[in-house]
Amino acid sequence: MDEFTIVKSYRQDEALRQSFNKLAEETFGLSFEDWYQNGYWSDNYNPYSIVYQGEIVANVSVNTMDMCCDGVQKRFIQLGTVMTRQDSRGQGLSRRLMEEIEKDYAGKVDGIYLFANDSVLDFYPKFGFKKAKEYQYWKEITAAGPASAVHMPMKEKTDWRRLEKAIMESCSNSSFGMDKNVGLIMFYVTKFMQNNVYYVKTQDAWVIAETDGDALFLQEVIASTEVNLDEIVKAFGKEIKKVILGFTPLHREGYQVKEVQEEDTTLFEDEKMAESEKHIMFPVLSHA
Repeated sequence: MDEFTIVKSYRQDEALRQSFNKLAEETFGLSFEDWYQNGYWSDNYNPYSIVYQGEIVANVSVNTMDMCCDGVQKRFIQLGTVMTRQDSRGQGLSRRLMEEIEKDYAGKVDGIYLFANDSVLDFYPKFGFKKAKEYQYWKEITAAGPASAVHMPMKEKTDWRRLEKAIMESCSNSSFGMDKNVGLIMFYVTKFMQNNVYYVKTQDAWVIAETDGDALFLQEVIASTEVNLDEIVKAFGKEIKKVILGFTPLHREGYQVKEVQEEDTTLFEDEKMAESEKHIMFPVLSHA
């Protein structure tokens, strides 16, 4: 009888990668194959999986997250893509994977965190994780003048390369932001947010944003120097009356803050993460 075997760092093994994608499609309706083929699946995304009879039956992925925290570089790992094939549940496979990850990363990172759905809220505390809160920043604004933000459709690879270059040359415009995480940002841009990328010439900034009526959801600002967020918002036109940030601003003065309440999503942090500064928000585009 075949054994349950743990595999990791296998993205270039086509058979295992395709099996991983099959389970991800069954679980989340999502394939990572185009992300791999486009060259954005790097060592920063490492699935820890269990193989049985040649097929991936369970997985917990490790996402290496280099973050700039008020000017200090830190390395965290975010756990994600947690899934078990239906016929393999109830056998402790996720526990085995969590124990393997703990063994590999103990003392090597500044903290571990994850976003869990409501069905597993009792599972992660068994590994020392505690529920944590996030805080989102927003404010009402008065923007004068016409919109000047230029829409940058991300339909072609030449467009992607320009954005990649901007990410690699960027500095942090958040007090708690990702450091040049091309792979994760491009995961969003090439899949779900191809129509949400803009360029604001006055700030020499690429902006990932969505509008809903008179509200602007500002997800990410990518620039080589510190930008004026108010000027970024004004570039979206006089119709915008409210801006909601998908990250923690460098300067919080003038913003109102609210606790994040997201349906079926709870943030868990290990003890080291819990010691970090509070009243922050993990960037929306950092969720894996």
